[in-house]
Amino acid sequence: MCRTVDLQQAVLARNDDSAQELRTALAARGTIAVNLLSSPGSGKTELLERELGLARERGVPVAALTADLATENDALRLGRSGVPVKQVLTDGLCHLEAVMLRGHLDGWLPQATRLLFVENVGNLVCPASYDLGESLRVALASVTEGEDKPLKYPTAFGLAHLVLVTKTDLAAAVGFDEAAFLANVRRVNPGVEVVLTSARTGQGVGTLLDRALAVLAGEPVHRPVMGRPAGHAHGAPLADHS
Repeated sequence: MCRTVDLQQAVLARNDDSAQELRTALAARGTIAVNLLSSPGSGKTELLERELGLARERGVPVAALTADLATENDALRLGRSGVPVKQVLTDGLCHLEAVMLRGHLDGWLPQATRLLFVENVGNLVCPASYDLGESLRVALASVTEGEDKPLKYPTAFGLAHLVLVTKTDLAAAVGFDEAAFLANVRRVNPGVEVVLTSARTGQGVGTLLDRALAVLAGEPVHRPVMGRPAGHAHGAPLADHS
C-alpha cells in the first residue's frame, strides 16, 4: 500500500516539474493555457465553441486542444469557430499529463497564439490532480448535475481559479438551487468567482474569454486555499495532490 502511494506521489511530482517547464515555455512566447475541467455532458464544448467564436470576432489569437477517450466530435464542433483546434485521443486514459500536452503542442501550436484553451478529458477525478502548466484553471458544472457537485469533487472545485455554471436556461426546469450550489462552492473554495452561463441564451458568454485575457495581461488569479503557496508564472498555484 505504501509503495503504491509513493509511486503515485512520484508520478505527480514528475508531472509538476513538467508542468512548470511547460508554463515557463509558454510564458516565454507570450501564451497562457486555460485548463477546463468538468463531467461529461456539462456543456463545456458548446460554451467553449461560443467563447472561441467570440475571440475570433475580437481578433484575439486563440487555439484549442480538446482531449477525449474516443471520437473527434468535440474537435469538429470547436473547429466551427474558425480557430486552430486539435483533437487528442487518450485511448482510455482518464486525464492529460503535462508531458503529453507538450508533445501535442510541439509543431502544432501557432506561434501567434496568446490563449490556449485545453478541454480536458470529461471527468472530475483524474484530471483534477494533474497540473498542465495552465495559468487559469476552470471547473464547470451544469445545473442538471445537482448542487452538491463541489462537495463530491472537492479537489476539482477546490483548486479552481474560476467556476462556471452552465445550462442555466434549464435551471427552472430541473429545480436548480443556486444558493445551495454557491454555498457548497464556498465550502471547498472560499472567495472563488462563480459565473452563471448559458451558451443558448448567451448569459455569461464572454466571461471566460475576458478572465483569460486579464490573466494574460498579468492580473493575478484567485488563490485557492487548497493551492500550494509556491507561485509560478502569472501567480497561479500548482495543483494540489492530496
